[in-house]
Amino acid sequence: MSRVAASRQSPSFSKGMRPNHLRVSRMIGFTLTIGTPKAWAGFTIVAAARLAETERAALAFAALSSLAPEHSIATAAAAIRPAGAPLPAFLGGMDDAREWAFFARRPELKAYATAAFEAMEAPDQADFFRHSREVAI
Repeated sequence: MSRVAASRQSPSFSKGMRPNHLRVSRMIGFTLTIGTPKAWAGFTIVAAARLAETERAALAFAALSSLAPEHSIATAAAAIRPAGAPLPAFLGGMDDAREWAFFARRPELKAYATAAFEAMEAPDQADFFRHSREVAI
């Protein structure tokens, strides 16, 4: 019997998968195919939404374990490392600032936002406060 005929007779493995696991497996296929940093960032969002923390930890452990020791250490450090200081905004900078904020961890966001607000002149603080009330939370 050919493999094609055998696969038609046996039930599809994906039909037995939990819906969240099926979505994540499709997403990783898309991500591997596209291969861009933005695609991997999208995979991160889907994995966080669809997998339990223990499942994500097991996935991370398996991926790190597949690497050479020096690469696994560097990869784990890059995942944990803070985004660092934002780049100077020479030409307006909102795109750069938003990109930095995407990668920054919560403590960094809070620290830099607070420090930037405190460093502003009173009129700029008032403008910022008005803007922050208009943003949908």
